[in-house]
Amino acid sequence: MIKVLIVDDESLARIRMQRLLEKNLDVEVVGEAKNGIEAVQMAQQYLPDILLMDVRMPEMDGLEAARQIAKMSPPPAVIFCTAFEDFALQAFDAKVFAYLLKPIKAAELDAALQRAGTNTRAQLNGAARSNRRHLCSRTHNGLELVAVEQIRLLQADQKYVTAYTAEGEAVLSDTLKDIEEEFSQLFIRVHRSALVARDAIEGLTYAEGHLAVKLRDITIQPIVSRRLEPKLRQLVPQL
Repeated sequence: MIKVLIVDDESLARIRMQRLLEKNLDVEVVGEAKNGIEAVQMAQQYLPDILLMDVRMPEMDGLEAARQIAKMSPPPAVIFCTAFEDFALQAFDAKVFAYLLKPIKAAELDAALQRAGTNTRAQLNGAARSNRRHLCSRTHNGLELVAVEQIRLLQADQKYVTAYTAEGEAVLSDTLKDIEEEFSQLFIRVHRSALVARDAIEGLTYAEGHLAVKLRDITIQPIVSRRLEPKLRQLVPQL
């Protein structure tokens, strides 16, 4: 049984979350908090496995509460459930397990709870950011989110990683290694500096004497390293 603490300053939001959780027989709601201060106090009192917490709240917001909760030994997992995209990068710096955008879908919530529930509270200290649907990009306009499912290619250049989509490109805050580990089912490494989306691979070709990958929606054809060539040929056996 997964023990869950609901944290939201809006009573209707707490009621909605309760209803989303009602059909999940593996979940027990141990309490509800209206702000970050109550969240920290109740987390220490009830020792929940997971907190479903809003970000913007009075007295103490979700970010500060998450930082305080991360100091617990062992800490519970914190899943942010919010209407605001702006806090994603800060959230993961605060060791938040997942970042869900309102309105929360039942299937999305269940997936996040299931993944968080497979870990012990001790293992969740600094745990991987597992159920993200977006990666963070810093631009001159501030923080922007890039949908993971739209990314066709990820290329590293020194300390920066650039994501390429059909709409353009964005410099990400994550490292290539972290993305590969977190989204191993979605991306495959073709070079020490490149990951490609598995479902975007259209075939293999040759560019300047090197094997390269043809990808849907973008013109860039990343080179395949010789070490990884056998793996790519198994994935695309017809070429």
